[in-house]
Amino acid sequence: MKKLLSSGLLSIVGLGPGDPELMTLKAERTIRAARIVAFFAKAGRSGHARRIVEGLLRPSCEELRFDYPFTTEIALDDPRYHERIGAFYDESAARVAQRLDGGESVALLCEGDPFFYGSAMYLFDRLTPNYRTTVIPGVTGMSGCSARAQVPIAHGDDVLRVIPGTLEEDALAAHLRESDAAVVMKVGRQLAKIRRACEQSGTLERALYVERGTQSQEEISPLGTVDANAAPYFSLVLVPGRRGRR
Repeated sequence: MKKLLSSGLLSIVGLGPGDPELMTLKAERTIRAARIVAFFAKAGRSGHARRIVEGLLRPSCEELRFDYPFTTEIALDDPRYHERIGAFYDESAARVAQRLDGGESVALLCEGDPFFYGSAMYLFDRLTPNYRTTVIPGVTGMSGCSARAQVPIAHGDDVLRVIPGTLEEDALAAHLRESDAAVVMKVGRQLAKIRRACEQSGTLERALYVERGTQSQEEISPLGTVDANAAPYFSLVLVPGRRGRR
């Protein structure tokens, strides 16, 4: 049994893909009641998670903002990346722990679902061994984008793969060939490579590009028609596997 350091409660709250109406009732209730809200953001930006909950926070709510030290400036395979991002999560966890040690509770906001490529899981790893923690799941980005594109992804015995776009091109193509349906995450600067992998695997014709799905600036297009230079953070590629109706 783990030893708890305080009576404070860490609530990790999944907010869904962007449309505030896609938050669960439990997530909204937790946010409205929170006295301390924590969230990640890119330096100089308001923060996507914070924008989703605009108008829900009580006036006296304390906000703990964690600015990423970088986003795409350092490559994933650069040794500095893991060193600096690890230190960032250590520092963020320490700031939350300070409030929990005082017996206060903290709601940590997370876009989409916290355990599906969410940054919140890194604070979960650091804090949950010693602090009471609850996780409120959220609608994933891929679910929101599939619904907005009106494209059923999988049915029957279809095998669905969720593939990070940061993989090498040949690995991406292999995963796409071996799957009935696929969702490619972490698009960003990988868009041109993902498009080539789709072409190589024979999936380009049915692949859809969704940018800022469920949000006000949403764009949905066949991947083959998209300018492949780069994509924003909130984008993904859908390769539907459902080919017919029953």
